[in-house]
Amino acid sequence: MKEMFGGPGKVSGLGLRVGQFVFAAASIVVMVSARGFFNATAFCYLIASMGLQLLWSFGLACLDLHALRSKKNLQNPVLVSLFVVGDWVTSILSLAAACAAAGVTVLFAKDLHYCRAPYYFPCSRFQISIALAFVSWFLLAISSHVMFWLLAAV
Repeated sequence: MKEMFGGPGKVSGLGLRVGQFVFAAASIVVMVSARGFFNATAFCYLIASMGLQLLWSFGLACLDLHALRSKKNLQNPVLVSLFVVGDWVTSILSLAAACAAAGVTVLFAKDLHYCRAPYYFPCSRFQISIALAFVSWFLLAISSHVMFWLLAAV
């Protein structure tokens, strides 16, 4: 198999997974700290999606770390196909959740004017959480793209 940036068992792959984990965790923490986030289903969906991404990225980061420490090659067709399916599923779910939450935030801010007095919705926290979710998704999109090309190179 071809050696690519972000591949499984590589330092760059570990960096991508750690970045996904950190930004997904930060998105969850910021959203949960916002008062009234549970009033919108899209925000709960974002938390669930980021939780799944957090678990997936953490598991693969641990696997990459183990492969780096033991100098094992993780680039076999069965493992890479599993990584491709997992990355694409979590990527689609994360993008859908981030877009849905962004849409609700725009609705709150521009149409319903909840971000103004007297409602005092924590719109800035919603926006920060969604931005962190998009960064996490972007890193996951890079990983899924690399995994797809690794699988195609078999």
